[in-house]
Amino acid sequence: MFFALGVSSDAREEPRVVEKLTPLPVALSNDFEFRKTKLFFLSDKPSKPGQGGRQTTSTLGGKSNSPSQKTATLQDVPISFERQYRLFGAVTALDQRQRFGNYFDFFWRAKRPSDVTVRLEYRQEKLHEHVQAQEITYRNVHRTHKTEFKVIGDDYLDDGQVIAWRCLLISNGRIVAENRSFMWE
Repeated sequence: MFFALGVSSDAREEPRVVEKLTPLPVALSNDFEFRKTKLFFLSDKPSKPGQGGRQTTSTLGGKSNSPSQKTATLQDVPISFERQYRLFGAVTALDQRQRFGNYFDFFWRAKRPSDVTVRLEYRQEKLHEHVQAQEITYRNVHRTHKTEFKVIGDDYLDDGQVIAWRCLLISNGRIVAENRSFMWE
């Protein structure tokens, strides 16, 4: 039997920290777009089953408008899986503590080959208006890609949770696509 192992040319790179942010010209293009964004906050306090951001209310007749316990449990499964996934391999309490924080997964597409830099700019609770950034550069890419950023460990523990963010696709020194949180100004 013959087995072949392929190595993807999209080897996972770690983002580099941008020391000095300079404003870039905006030239939005239909050739670049964000497809999906997945945000996850890993806290030291796991959410209790059935409390995944859901509020329950009751009516005067004693009947409840809340979903059944089975439905609530099924909706919590992806959240608990994501928590287990992010904590996989963290054996000690210190290992787990270094994984707490914000995780960002951006799915984006380039419709034509181009050099693209994906930059995440963000603000944290304790730093107020100070903007920090991380970025990854891809050479001659097109089609759909996934870029992961994280603000975890000491960065999160010292400076707090990310309160606002924006992600940029940069090509030829210009912003060609943008995705931002509601709180970004």
